[in-house]
Amino acid sequence: MSKVHSVLVRAMHPHTLFRVFKYFIYSLLAVNAVLFFQEDLLASREVFANGVPWDRLAEAFSASLDTSAWLVLLLLFELETAVIRDEDLAGALKWVMMVLNIAAYLFILWAFYGYITKFGVLSDTLPFTVDDVCSLVGSGFTWVQDLDQYPPLDATACAALQGQDLLQISGTEIIGTVDGIRAARNLTIIDIINAADWLVIVALLEAEVYLQVKGLLTYRLLLSTKLTKGVLYTILFACAIYWGFLGDFLDFWDAFLWLIAFVFIEMNIFQWHEEIAEEQAEERSGHGAMGQNQTKESGAHAIG
Repeated sequence: MSKVHSVLVRAMHPHTLFRVFKYFIYSLLAVNAVLFFQEDLLASREVFANGVPWDRLAEAFSASLDTSAWLVLLLLFELETAVIRDEDLAGALKWVMMVLNIAAYLFILWAFYGYITKFGVLSDTLPFTVDDVCSLVGSGFTWVQDLDQYPPLDATACAALQGQDLLQISGTEIIGTVDGIRAARNLTIIDIINAADWLVIVALLEAEVYLQVKGLLTYRLLLSTKLTKGVLYTILFACAIYWGFLGDFLDFWDAFLWLIAFVFIEMNIFQWHEEIAEEQAEERSGHGAMGQNQTKESGAHAIG
């Protein structure tokens, strides 16, 4: 009975509950990566009817590539700042993590390029005229419902598009209203801003980790980077709100989860810094005590 009680006490400890919640958030982000892949796959079938060329994979699967690469990078940050001990982060393990880091960054930059090219695709449009939009139902034409949602024209959609000024995305059979395509293009701009913002944040995080490992991360530097990232996180929160009102729920939900996830990384780095500062303070106090003892001993010898 006492063993059961001790297990329950450990399971309900705030630190244990915090870790369970943290890894639950990470799991939700992994689910989002799958959902983004499904969304990108459906959209790519409409934009690239003849298949996706290898050199346009980033454009077709920008969201899923971006999310997957960030998920790998998040887990690497978690390992570096909360799981692996400083003295163990060496040798082969250090090189493996370095290679994974570089690979993740390359995919993130590739996805960032994909967001930019996607904006170019949505900006390359032509006026589209047809006497009866409903005559296109069943002909292979799709319409811009959202940034990555181009469903086939049906009776409900054609009735909504009838009589409006329409545009066609060049080289595709995708049409949409002027307002609809403009809204999708604006969402792509938010994607670009969001991705660029995260790149700056992760550069600051990498700098913090590097300085921490080298023992050069002072409280002043830590405070300055925290303040800078506070502004950057505010921009990300504004992007999430924009997606919540004008985008789809998955974009908003994913942005919200990423903000929570990187709050955990920020807490890891702060706690890591505190632990090293405490260790250094203990070492200094220990050396100070040894120095005092040596002084006392030499004084005693002199008296003797």
